[in-house]
Amino acid sequence: MIKKRVQFQWLPFNFVLVLFFLVISACSSDDKPIIDASIQPDSDEVVIENPLPVFSINTNGVTIVDEPKIPAVFSITEKEETLYEGNMGIEIRGSSSQMFPKKSFGFETWDSEGNDLDASLLEYPEEEDWILYAPYSDKSLMRNVLIYDLAREMNHYASRTKFVEVNINGISNGLYVFMEKLKRDKERIDINKLKDDENEGEDVTGGYILKIDKSDKEGYTAQNSFNSKYGSSINASGNEIRFLYDYPEWDEITEQQKSYISTYISNFEDALVADTFADVELGYAAFIDVNSFIDFFILNEISNNVDGYRISTFMHKEKNGKLKMGPIWDFNLAFGNADYCSGGDTNVWAYRFNERCPNDFWSVPFWWERLLQDPAFVTQLKARWTELRGGVLADAALLDKVDGYSLLLNDSGALQANTDRWPTFGTYIWPNKFIGTNYTEEVEYLKRWISDRTQWLDDSIGAL
Repeated sequence: MIKKRVQFQWLPFNFVLVLFFLVISACSSDDKPIIDASIQPDSDEVVIENPLPVFSINTNGVTIVDEPKIPAVFSITEKEETLYEGNMGIEIRGSSSQMFPKKSFGFETWDSEGNDLDASLLEYPEEEDWILYAPYSDKSLMRNVLIYDLAREMNHYASRTKFVEVNINGISNGLYVFMEKLKRDKERIDINKLKDDENEGEDVTGGYILKIDKSDKEGYTAQNSFNSKYGSSINASGNEIRFLYDYPEWDEITEQQKSYISTYISNFEDALVADTFADVELGYAAFIDVNSFIDFFILNEISNNVDGYRISTFMHKEKNGKLKMGPIWDFNLAFGNADYCSGGDTNVWAYRFNERCPNDFWSVPFWWERLLQDPAFVTQLKARWTELRGGVLADAALLDKVDGYSLLLNDSGALQANTDRWPTFGTYIWPNKFIGTNYTEEVEYLKRWISDRTQWLDDSIGAL
């Protein structure tokens, strides 16, 4: 909440009268100020009661680019207290989001020599790789924060998030979400550190992180990825599904490790296609952690994530363990924020994306339609949905979260600062389904969308 305090002095009556008419005249214009009658003037200072943490980045005038990281110094302050000061290497990050003028950044904490330095920022577990995500087309500013909070409340790791403000070279760049980069780490994706000499027997079984995603600049190659022999529907080969090596990275993973994880995925898919796919010992359940698949499905469906299952889709396998889905990633176009392929609708299945957009380059693996043909999987899905709807995913819980984020952004003054820097309300920003004229309308749209979506899923999951 912003408090404005004005130092009052006794003034001549004529001056007061003139001042009164000036105020009346100003308030009759189209640009009337919003006056909070509860604010009592008593000083000339503007005081923010609940400021967000502020990242102040100094690049010494050097432009931040999309690779390589440039050296910079930064500090984190909150309520005028300095929480951290140090060096960083920073670059622009993102794929399609790079079209927006407000850029997201990836950065590493460095020591004075430019070497990676593990650090605890804003009380997060120590690490060196971080993200400053810039909500832009998501005018609610909260979609990623919401879904990651839900995932953690469902007992899955998801990137920790915190709203912050960012200043670059002394100029405000608006509201950001400070996040952890997804990577193998005891406090992030907690799997075994696979060494380059672990190439056989039990050693080679994990850990691995794979992702279905857009490729980097070099494209899909035999060095950085492998293909499914199945497509977006059972036995279809028209739409390739590609798995990128995320950990170990493509230039560090050995040929034996590549062979192991690609064969594991192939065996899982073969079992899923087979007539015995529902058999507990011979079918898909021998290869995957079913609970993680169900919760991954629920999170993508409750948000109708238009990118769901086919882009920014991570999975991991622990040593001697089964394949798990997640962590979830990149939901800025979810919750009704996409105007293509029914991404803004509340009454469609996200996993059936290819039925609506069959020619899209990035497709959904056939896994999900096949899993829903198993009565045991459906029974477990229904039970989990019912359980979550009684708690974490209850309408009241979901809407309270949205209201809480909105209140925080308003009271901190960060919303107004972001709007001043990036005036996007009332303007189409790709791929908006809804265009609100102000923040309140954007939040109300999101709340209505969530309520309509959960009602449709109650009926539709129940009818499976």
